[in-house]
Amino acid sequence: MKPQAFDYARPDTADEAVALLAGSGEDARILAGGQSLMAVLNLRLAQPSMLIDISRVPDLDYVRVEGGRLAIGAAATQASVEWRAGLAAEVPLLAQAFPHISHFQIRNRGTVCGSIAHADPSAELPLVLLALGGEVVLRNRKGRRVVAAEDFFQGMLMTARAPDELVAEVRYPLAAPGCRYAFDEFAGRHGDFAFVSVAAMVGPDSIRLAVGGVSDRPRMKCWGRIDGAELDGAINDFAWELGARDDHHASAPFRRQLVRHLGRAVIQKASHEKA
Repeated sequence: MKPQAFDYARPDTADEAVALLAGSGEDARILAGGQSLMAVLNLRLAQPSMLIDISRVPDLDYVRVEGGRLAIGAAATQASVEWRAGLAAEVPLLAQAFPHISHFQIRNRGTVCGSIAHADPSAELPLVLLALGGEVVLRNRKGRRVVAAEDFFQGMLMTARAPDELVAEVRYPLAAPGCRYAFDEFAGRHGDFAFVSVAAMVGPDSIRLAVGGVSDRPRMKCWGRIDGAELDGAINDFAWELGARDDHHASAPFRRQLVRHLGRAVIQKASHEKA
């Protein structure tokens, strides 16, 4: 199957892009890397009347440190972030997650903001954004607004973005002093979406665990510096709260067990990594 007919626009600036969005509203879709969108179009799960291609908009193509965060523009590819010199020191959890994301050919074209906007509950980049307490910058013709990751993801492929808004930037907090990080996932084969993915952030007085692939969006829990049976019990409670369901990929009990095993493993790994 192929997409239905649509108009195509390639703006030169971010202002032009949001103006096109304002004029088309829900009938328009943003095209950046296209790695998720084109599959959806080919299956006709989305039938926009216009595609707005921002892949060559210079003022949306950047990766830079600002205000204690790594700011990534809407046109920046995943590869441009993955191969950034110093990423492992700046945002170590992001550096650990990138090798798990599909294949390098996809990362060469796919964008970070596109993955955040698509909001697949099994995707790694939304999970890391939530785990770190990151932010999403939304822009329309009237201005900008900043939405916390925990408020941005609202359900299966659902976000807080309005139809006339562009995900203009995402912000991943830089590594915090005294905090350590770990990421892992379980998939049927490398490059497939994970059955369960987990990200841990361990600080002097707290443990943060985020889980993807189980609920309709990435979910997170924060605890004090607990250990032993108390930690195992907390992870088990979290595994049940996620509301896993059977599907053709994995059973609900299997996913809960993955949350218990991988969750404990990444917390232990982060606890023993050097700060």
